Amino acid sequence: MLTIGDAFTAAREAGVERLDAQLLLAACTQRPRAWLIAHADAPLAVESTNTFLAWLRRRAQGEPLAYIFGEKEFHGLLLKVDANVLVPRPDTETLVDWALEVIRAGDPATRVVDLGTGSGAIALAIKHAVASADVAAVDESSGALDVARANGQRLALSVDWKLGHWWQPLGAQRFDIAVSNPPYVADADEHLAALSHEPRSALTAGADGLDDIRDIVSGALHHLAPGGWLMLEHGHDQAARVRELLDRAGFAGVQSRRDLAGIERCTGGRAPL
Repeated sequence: MLTIGDAFTAAREAGVERLDAQLLLAACTQRPRAWLIAHADAPLAVESTNTFLAWLRRRAQGEPLAYIFGEKEFHGLLLKVDANVLVPRPDTETLVDWALEVIRAGDPATRVVDLGTGSGAIALAIKHAVASADVAAVDESSGALDVARANGQRLALSVDWKLGHWWQPLGAQRFDIAVSNPPYVADADEHLAALSHEPRSALTAGADGLDDIRDIVSGALHHLAPGGWLMLEHGHDQAARVRELLDRAGFAGVQSRRDLAGIERCTGGRAPL
């Protein structure tokens, strides 16, 4: 019979980090991590052992914990996730916080659109924080939109989900705020190997990683109200180039925001009045 100590040994031999092993085992046994650490000799039930070993194999192959558990916390919301969507990252909360700052300083009935919504994380976080906001969300993946729609239903948050490519399904609608965490990884980026379990279409965007941001910027002024904001998440070294794209497109007040690590993570500007 496998003990808790044996389980941690198996994780170490499989190359799985100790914290990940603790989280996996805590989920299997419904025990706190501190208890597991203090009870290395305690035996594991057969069901817990089988589940842990199956999860351990998946984690050793690089599958994110969020996919194994089927959920991920984002901005205070517990979201269901699967391989149709990117795992929501804490960095993206910077984008949500910026949008909420603008909404709370203006009209609480702000019209917001989230472009490339994935799991619905950004749209749902904004709607949860400001119930009076009129929120729409777009994704070109029907699988991703199914995940987002299910999250909205489970959380009882009303969002207008639309299937299509960036601005295309929005017709003549105009918004006060458009937010997006689009693909921004270069096609040949060396870090892609570590992201092989996540949908590549939600990660990469051309040779320099900016193709989708260019598409969004080029169509933005046709879908923003006068003075409306466009806010974009981007890579750690792309802020200056995204500011240049917004400046060239005629946006005013172009600026970047830093994430908790101090990295310029989001850039935005306002449509002309």
